[in-house]
Amino acid sequence: MASNALRQRQGSYARGEDTRRRILQTALEVFAAEGYEGASTRLLAERAGVNLPAIQYYFGSKEGLYRAVIENIVQHNEMHLAPLSLKLKVALDDPATPKERLLDLLCEMLESFVALLSSGGQDDSRRLFYARAEIECTAGLDFLHKHSSRQVFDPCLALVARLLHKSTDDPDCIVRTLMLLGQATIFCNRGVRDAIGLNVEDRLGEICGALRSSTKAIMRAAMAQAQRHTPTTEPAPESTDAD
Repeated sequence: MASNALRQRQGSYARGEDTRRRILQTALEVFAAEGYEGASTRLLAERAGVNLPAIQYYFGSKEGLYRAVIENIVQHNEMHLAPLSLKLKVALDDPATPKERLLDLLCEMLESFVALLSSGGQDDSRRLFYARAEIECTAGLDFLHKHSSRQVFDPCLALVARLLHKSTDDPDCIVRTLMLLGQATIFCNRGVRDAIGLNVEDRLGEICGALRSSTKAIMRAAMAQAQRHTPTTEPAPESTDAD
């Protein structure tokens, strides 16, 4: 009898998790398509195939559901980038890491970012969600920005700064990092993809190859320029006993 009750509780928990997951997945699509204001709780419940109180039960409110969608996106990104993040930390913590290794890791980070933009079955909804959140300045956007910066921008900036022998506060490093990331974020733009008939997921290898070539060319030119502008210390003249 006890085992029967345990199985029932486990089954109930599994159904509850499935329902919560379904609401989250539907909410991402609805918020992306309709925006925060346009997505009523009634519409969210109808699209998810649940009754209206289910949203309150699992998420408290529409705002709670919206924040849960953002947290889910952050977790998805975290899982995708976790293995590379560990490699980056090891390389950056070691002052003897060769420049070519750092440059390869920068390329790998940008390639992973492109793959992230096209990974999973809801990639279009995630891209549109980001775009709408920027325009609408909705609740939770600061949380999304903070984690996106920590997961992608900050590691790229640290690598660029290390390659150029500069501080991460240096405006040149910040601008260069943003420009490098711009090569990847262009693939978030659906209009651009549609205009050139580009399916990111199908042509990921080709895109990543071009991205790697471009990044290495840009950074090697910047490294050479930084080297030319690095002041050299002239050796002090030897003293003589003349006079």
